[in-house]
Amino acid sequence: MRIGMTSLAVLALMAGGEAFAQNTTAAVAPVIDVHMHAMADAPWATPVCPNQARFEASDPKNGPEAPFGWSKEECSPKLYPAPKGEYMKAVLAEMERLNVRGVVFGDVDAVKKWQAAAPSRVIPGTSFGRVEGSDPARQLKMLEVAFTQDGFKVMGEIGLQYEGISPSDMRVDQYFALAEKLDIPVAIHMGTGGSGRANIGMPAYRGSMGNPLLLEDLLARHPKLRVQVMHAGYPMIDNMLTLLQANSHVYVDIAGLIWSYPRKEVNRYIERLVDAGFGDRVMYGTDQLAWPGLMAYSIGLIQNADYLSPEQKRDILYNNAARFLRLEPAK
Repeated sequence: MRIGMTSLAVLALMAGGEAFAQNTTAAVAPVIDVHMHAMADAPWATPVCPNQARFEASDPKNGPEAPFGWSKEECSPKLYPAPKGEYMKAVLAEMERLNVRGVVFGDVDAVKKWQAAAPSRVIPGTSFGRVEGSDPARQLKMLEVAFTQDGFKVMGEIGLQYEGISPSDMRVDQYFALAEKLDIPVAIHMGTGGSGRANIGMPAYRGSMGNPLLLEDLLARHPKLRVQVMHAGYPMIDNMLTLLQANSHVYVDIAGLIWSYPRKEVNRYIERLVDAGFGDRVMYGTDQLAWPGLMAYSIGLIQNADYLSPEQKRDILYNNAARFLRLEPAK
């Protein structure tokens, strides 16, 4: 599908659906997105419909298998990638329009570029890289400099699940010990991943390593550690609730989950978390990738959730993250 660059930019900004109309007033309530990425262009990205209704099976006998299993449904409007070279500019414009501050994760230098472009909007985050074949001393030094000298605020995104490693594995304990020592919260990828086809593109990925209860030994060793469970441990709701019940320093974000699974399922999962009494530990996020309109769209999903009270919506969109990150509370 070929679209002119001007048209593409307009479509990207319009891709918020019902949220677009709700977030263009002169005085927009503040939002914190706790799960973004310091990406550049995404040449792999195509127009997408969020909240696809199903994941399609594939057959290795039928030739190359696509790494994404979303069904090919149509919607209006779709989410469109930013024009080449315009992704950061387009996302930062959305953050300004929607009054969003975001925790942006990535390589230190990439995150610094985002922060320099919008210092009032970007909360910087970085993490250690792969475990296998790494130099732990070098990674620890990089993290210590980032958090003590460069003003980074969150250790993440920690993607141990993609290597089939538990977050309580002692090979990574020194990184969490550093975070506890420096009083830096950590954001760990748990639960979901792969859009129904992790086996195709990520052979080392293990769904079992996303079990929220695998965090228990880590939390026992580091009782002051603040943890953000990315993707809210979806779909392991019972284990997620068990962990929240046992550990008051654990929060969840609903990033990725909020747009990449069927809408009914997304709402049901968030409702379970809130109904179980953990509405003050659910944080809004996008897992912002490729599509600038993703932010407005996903804010709209929370704003239009009829099972949430106005107070609960504000908690999810701002207050919980402000508390977790120890920012100034909403006025």
